[in-house]
Amino acid sequence: MVNMSVSKSSFLISAPSSNSGKTTLTLGLLRALRDRGFGVQPFKCGPDYIDTIHHTNAAGRPGVNLDTFMASEAHMRAVYAHYASQADVSVAEGVMGLFDGADKMKGSSAEIATLLDIPVVLVINAQSMAYSAAPLIYGLKNFHAGIRVVGAIFNFVGTESHYRFLQDACADAGVEALGYLPRNEALHIPSRHLGLRISTETNYEQIIRRLAEVIPQTVDLDRLLEITSSKHSSDDAGALSVQEKILNIENQTIAWPRQSPKLRITIARDEAFSFLYHQNVETLRAFGDVQWFSPVHDAGLPETDLLYLPGGYPELFAEQLSGNQSMRDSIRQYCENGGLAYAECGGLMYLGRELIDDHGNAFEMAGVLDCVTTLQYSKMTLGYRTMRWDGLEVNGHEFHYSTFRENPPQGPLAQMTNARGVPVPTQLFNVKNTFASYTHFYWADKPEFIRHLINQTTKKAESRP
Repeated sequence: MVNMSVSKSSFLISAPSSNSGKTTLTLGLLRALRDRGFGVQPFKCGPDYIDTIHHTNAAGRPGVNLDTFMASEAHMRAVYAHYASQADVSVAEGVMGLFDGADKMKGSSAEIATLLDIPVVLVINAQSMAYSAAPLIYGLKNFHAGIRVVGAIFNFVGTESHYRFLQDACADAGVEALGYLPRNEALHIPSRHLGLRISTETNYEQIIRRLAEVIPQTVDLDRLLEITSSKHSSDDAGALSVQEKILNIENQTIAWPRQSPKLRITIARDEAFSFLYHQNVETLRAFGDVQWFSPVHDAGLPETDLLYLPGGYPELFAEQLSGNQSMRDSIRQYCENGGLAYAECGGLMYLGRELIDDHGNAFEMAGVLDCVTTLQYSKMTLGYRTMRWDGLEVNGHEFHYSTFRENPPQGPLAQMTNARGVPVPTQLFNVKNTFASYTHFYWADKPEFIRHLINQTTKKAESRP
């Protein structure tokens, strides 16, 4: 039984590199601590929107992103304080290696740990390593003065004697050894670039349950919570600032052609569309009442004032999406009649004329945008993005394998650059009151983006005779 005479605990799980087992360990810890009755809040460093889905399932609380490129430092502090204040244990999973950022350390796990003063627990892939872990751990601990590396957990450990070498390495590096995970193929979760993937062929819940059973056998959870304990005040000024910001948005006058004080905001969510930033949805709630629908299963779009089609895997469910003609017709009619819609990545693909899968099969989509997207002969597009649109600047992240086979005609509606300020071909598309981009924007720190979308619709409505 875990001894929680200590105060609240918070820590960030990082590693020397990707493929060390960060997410596997994180998911197991989230569930193991939850099973023992703790309120566990998961965080994810970086722009990933898939790992947070797994975090949410493991912890029973929404996974929250922490990203210092997409949002300001003040926003990150406020978000972390707000959600951590409501939990017993806060567990942040790092991105890539500890010091890997968009530009050197910028946006890295190390920068976030320093900014939020979170102690770091390393997970080390020890499959082909023993005492050589000592200089590696020592370097990670001492490279940057702002980092507090307090412990290490080893992955892919062969035997108890193997672990004893690793304990010696930790002792000489000045970092506490907290335990290990043995080599076990039953605990393997399929991965992709930047993190885990979602697959109908993998029973994630079964693996998470097994991890939660195995981890306490070889990882000292008591000691982990003890050395990462800290005091969080629920009346911290930062904890209030997120809600205050949302309330300030809500209390402002939002120009909207309808006379309703609250918008009906409809968001797609099912197996084809699930890539969402939790804070984005919470910001949308300040503008209206959120309702959910499924383009795969539902017959038609409910009454709405703002339609949001997030990213996902429409290519994996292209046949079902294409076969649901009543839904496609409903969305096309809504958009053609001037309804306000915003789509990103997978949502953009769904709004096109056709989607071609990696086998060359073509599926008819909603037909709102005059474009065809394809998975054939495509390559990965990845990176942070900054969009400048009518004086508004908002950041986001682009990650997809599909591309346009036929581009919709588009003028310079907005300018898009990467993290280094270099222009990229990504665009913001606009047909009537439908806006779409391959970029997943983070607007929780820039709610003006949503207001600008609404105002665009207002201006167009006012300009009509």
